[in-house]
Amino acid sequence: MRFDLSTMRGDITGGVTAGVVALPLALALGVASGLGPMAGLYGAIAVGFFAALFGGTGAQISGPTGPMVVVLAGLFASLSGDATLIFTAVLLAGLLQVVFGLLGLGHYIRLVPYPVISGFMTGIGAIIIILQINPLLGHDSPSGTLGALGFVPSALSDVHVANLLLGLATLAVVYFWPARVGRYLPGPLAVLIAGTLVAFFALDVPVLGDIPTGLPELHLPVFGGDQMFLVIEAAIILAVLGSLDSLLTSLVADNMTRERHHSNRELIGQGIGNTAAGLIGGIAGAGATMRTVVNIRSGGSSRLSGMIHALVLLAVALGLGPLASNIPMAVLAGILVKVGLDIIDWRYLKRAHNGPRWDLLLMALVLVLTIFVDLITAVGVGVVLAALAFVKQVAGLQIARLRNLPEHLDSPADRAVLERNRDSIALFKFSGPLSFGAAADLGHHVREHSESGSRILILDFTAVPFLDLSATLAVETIAEDARDSGRLLYMAGMNEAVRSVLTDMNGGLPGDGEFADQSEALRAGELALSPRNEVPLHTIARRAVGE
Repeated sequence: MRFDLSTMRGDITGGVTAGVVALPLALALGVASGLGPMAGLYGAIAVGFFAALFGGTGAQISGPTGPMVVVLAGLFASLSGDATLIFTAVLLAGLLQVVFGLLGLGHYIRLVPYPVISGFMTGIGAIIIILQINPLLGHDSPSGTLGALGFVPSALSDVHVANLLLGLATLAVVYFWPARVGRYLPGPLAVLIAGTLVAFFALDVPVLGDIPTGLPELHLPVFGGDQMFLVIEAAIILAVLGSLDSLLTSLVADNMTRERHHSNRELIGQGIGNTAAGLIGGIAGAGATMRTVVNIRSGGSSRLSGMIHALVLLAVALGLGPLASNIPMAVLAGILVKVGLDIIDWRYLKRAHNGPRWDLLLMALVLVLTIFVDLITAVGVGVVLAALAFVKQVAGLQIARLRNLPEHLDSPADRAVLERNRDSIALFKFSGPLSFGAAADLGHHVREHSESGSRILILDFTAVPFLDLSATLAVETIAEDARDSGRLLYMAGMNEAVRSVLTDMNGGLPGDGEFADQSEALRAGELALSPRNEVPLHTIARRAVGE
């Protein structure tokens, strides 16, 4: 593996700074997952090191993220805290990401529409905040969004005032921490140290408790059993969500560094990192936007910075566990609320009312499904609805532009021919690939816009690069309607791909004639309609195709 020594100073500074920023977040996210602070730290070490070593985004910092923790917390509740099965899901998620990269799916994962991304990211931010309400009030939070919300009235009836004030003070500090100071001392780290000292000497509030130190133990995966379906489902969600999260962060890094990441290599690196995390008892991770930005702004520019960030965290895991055991739960809750607020897509929410109404409704639907159902349902429903809406919009445009009146033709000669025969010749010019959405209304539109006296229908395929099955069957229906009504159907401008699929699907080319372009078809049609022409129309058509 080759490193650029000219950037080493910046990589060391960026990596150390990112490691310091990542420490409180890794501990907090580990607690939020249900697996404990060290699981968060081990996950940050494994994913951070191996994703940097093998990934495709030079300055990216990877580790536990809010979206991944939300999935793990739900799995923790479903499996009653069975850590072995949870780490198996993390390992499987990593292997799936490696497969995604090897299959070249990195380019396709980025095709998820923005309203869907905005909806589930905002929903994840809301979930993180909801899950921290009870810890801020001084109580353990039940698992799941609905459980946490349902326990809030009970928590409000017995508020731990000191705990709440400490959590709110933590949130205020990290929210308003000066950026210029943050370059040297990140806000989360400063408030973590200060809050721990204040609680240790002056407050009686819940703390993390005993944290083991030393190297992690090996956690071999376990397969089989009644709960394996839950494990596989969670692994798929983690793999897809982690891939999306990482590639979105890669785009942010590209914008800051003016470089271009390698999507599939990044997925392989993330997959190796998550596989390693599952083996050593760490939680799943992904590219972390905030930590990546901190790294770049601190001078990090290559994969070395991500590896140094992981080594900093490893040093903490090997020696500072006893100190971390005194960290108050309220401080971690305050830090996590800030994480949740940062994940919410405020940029879109502030101007959503000015954009397309459908995009806002789609975002809101995905948001609600994310919070109250689950992530995979939210993303799946969102992608399907967005795809259907796009197909409907494109189909509407294709149908609206289908009929060419004389005044819409570019060629003066073609305009003159169609003007002279507009009651007898109907020309339909397709624009671009025929989608299955347009194919559904194709035959109806041709029938509706063909004059009652039309004797010749011309379908111009010049701008059609290919046909799918739906469009092919629609053309066949048009040909049957023309034959039943005694009309001729001319086909113009077909390329070899279009001609081949029409011929193969219909056992021969449908219609009564094939022409090189619409001009040739129009001239042939006018000739066939000429009162001086004594040759039957179908004979002229057969001559046109060489019969």
